[in-house]
Amino acid sequence: MMTSEIAIGEEVRTAIAKRRAVVALESTIFSNLGLPSPANREALDRCLAAIRSSGAIPAITAVIDGVARVGIGEREHDLILGPARKVGERELALAIVQRWPFGATTVSASLLLADRAGIGVFATGGIGGVHRGVEQHGDISSDLGALAKHPVVTVCAGAKSFLDLPRTLEYLETLSVPVIGIDCDEFPAFTVRSSGIPIPARVDDVKQLADIVRAHRALGRTGGILACVPIPAHESLDRAHIEAIISDALASAKSDAIEGAAVTPYVLTSISKATDGASVRANLALAENNARVAADLAVALAST
Repeated sequence: MMTSEIAIGEEVRTAIAKRRAVVALESTIFSNLGLPSPANREALDRCLAAIRSSGAIPAITAVIDGVARVGIGEREHDLILGPARKVGERELALAIVQRWPFGATTVSASLLLADRAGIGVFATGGIGGVHRGVEQHGDISSDLGALAKHPVVTVCAGAKSFLDLPRTLEYLETLSVPVIGIDCDEFPAFTVRSSGIPIPARVDDVKQLADIVRAHRALGRTGGILACVPIPAHESLDRAHIEAIISDALASAKSDAIEGAAVTPYVLTSISKATDGASVRANLALAENNARVAADLAVALAST
């Protein structure tokens, strides 16, 4: 099925038509731009299994041979695990017209595609946000604007820990994006369970969150909601240790003139090396956990 420039997979299209639970996924994390091989394949398998075991249908987003896709079949999994060009919301039209072989969708592109396909829940790892030193370079992720624009609930483990988290939360408030912690009082920091920063609102379970989503939509709100789930406690990395690694990595990035979109993969690679791969294992755990919670939410919303 084509919706303008978007092709929706048959399983996903059928689920949407029957008002079944569907969870959108980005493809960057599964590509060579995200987790290293073979961890990226493990992430894919674990996320898909978590969503299906909760009774929902996964809908991976990507651009393949110039077609924006929502729902990628198993036969194409090897393709999305390989080399990719990153596609944010800004690059989607370019990737389509120039017929990129594989464009891995970021949070912002995935939110646009989920919105156009009629999917109300999206799972990712950690969102982008306001970068440290923003007063010098103005680097703010387009994820935040997309969260404000598209009526999709994003389930994540907070924002990546090397960002300016207080300013990220402040910017989300400026954009009027509700930020809700699921069974947590502090903003999660990706592979670190807590940043120490109070979260604006808390719910104790997915049922409460589903009620808030319904009320949000009934009020005519046209933007999204950010739902934050901390990484499971036994997989969380130590906050002080990670902060020290991040400080060193950001200093190295500045020394090496790494800027813009290149900062995120640079810092994540530095963290992985410094933790001897523990950050990759934590990333796998939080991605799977977010996918499961997103599926539970999608099922709760589909039950009414």
